[in-house]
Amino acid sequence: MQAATTLESRATRGTQLALTILAVILSVGAYVLVVLGKTGKAPPDIVAFVAAMSAAFLIAHFVVVRLAPGADPVLLPTAAVLSGLGYAMIYRLDPGRAGDQFGWLMLGLGLFVLTLFVIRDHRVLDGYTYTIGLAGVAFLLLPVAPGIGRTINGARLWVGVGPLVFEPAEIGKVLLVIFLASFLNAKKELLAMATRRIGPLHFPELRYMGPLLVAWAISLAVLFLEKDLGSSLLFFGIFTAMLWTATGRASYLVLGVVLFAIGAFIGYSAFAHVQERVTIYLHALDPQHLHADGYQVAQAQFAMATGGMVGTGLGQGYPDLIPSVWTDFIFAAFGEELGLFGVTALLLLYVALIGRGFRAALAREDGFSKLLGAGLTTAVALQTFIIVGGVTRLIPLTGITLPFVSYGGSSLVANFVLLALLIRVSAPPPAHAPTRARGRPRATERAESQPTVQTPRGEPA
Repeated sequence: MQAATTLESRATRGTQLALTILAVILSVGAYVLVVLGKTGKAPPDIVAFVAAMSAAFLIAHFVVVRLAPGADPVLLPTAAVLSGLGYAMIYRLDPGRAGDQFGWLMLGLGLFVLTLFVIRDHRVLDGYTYTIGLAGVAFLLLPVAPGIGRTINGARLWVGVGPLVFEPAEIGKVLLVIFLASFLNAKKELLAMATRRIGPLHFPELRYMGPLLVAWAISLAVLFLEKDLGSSLLFFGIFTAMLWTATGRASYLVLGVVLFAIGAFIGYSAFAHVQERVTIYLHALDPQHLHADGYQVAQAQFAMATGGMVGTGLGQGYPDLIPSVWTDFIFAAFGEELGLFGVTALLLLYVALIGRGFRAALAREDGFSKLLGAGLTTAVALQTFIIVGGVTRLIPLTGITLPFVSYGGSSLVANFVLLALLIRVSAPPPAHAPTRARGRPRATERAESQPTVQTPRGEPA
């Protein structure tokens, strides 16, 4: 048995190493093609770039092998490809911003390593439920604090402390997922009790609906105080999905959709910028909007149409005609220069990342680990859907970043911390029990201490 485990661990390490090397090759290849497409010459700093990318991701690989043995071998290489492609496209659009992005990428990988080093067993986080929850809400609402909050493009999302400007909601997203995993794992039996029936759906008592209503209220607070439709939708979507995962009750999904519809109606009625987003979504290509408020979305549509099936080639298109293309609309830039085949491959990378994340969550035995893995993966999935859906006009544009790809330090760094936690969940837990705070039972102990329900035949239910 031990020999089989050793062989499996070696195979996993070899797979991750091979995929990481492939990811570096693809990233470097994209960067070289971008420079060739723009200048017709190979980049002069190619040796330094190859050395930096190879060293950074290979160090991350060996840290995963050392600190999280048996972790999923696909997660890190997939994130490496996405971040490498994102850097290449940002360099193609604005070399100056690419320098910032490279620095944030190195910082993100540094915090990725630090997270794995500090959190040797993710189950210890289950002992700090409300501390982490309060910190998450504080980060989410920090931009409304007077003196440090910054309003950019009509949304109050940023915090400025001296020369440092960052988006605290990205950090709050990770903290709130940890809080929800711990809270829902402790309360899932009560939340799953359904004593009322409306049609085919079963609903719990009204007093047990409090968490859903609190999440709805916080989402509305983000919408009203920060005018950030994207974060509001993302947070409420994560909570509803995790609540459904914890209880298995479809009624929570229905209530979540109803509450979202009510919140969307309130936001549309109260805020002009929400009305403008909906108008652009419906009429971006109309003559009266084409060169006015719908210009950005319209140019994104034209860019993707120009790309066709195979694209114009890296560095050969005109995606820089799209305002702020390196943030919200970088997907449209890939659509123009890589075509339908290219963006399909890009989306399949997200499918691989999300699929392996859910696979890791299902493989864990304790409820906290399952919910943490599912919540972290849901955050990536929802964020990807919201921004890709907005760029392609499947839904109104909400203005959030494409994970690991878009320009932005807060998003990139937070997503690498999220990735480290997901890799930690995917690794088999250590044999020793995690240290707990305030005497609360461990996540594994709670799972093991649940009474076994006996059927009339005397068999476990």
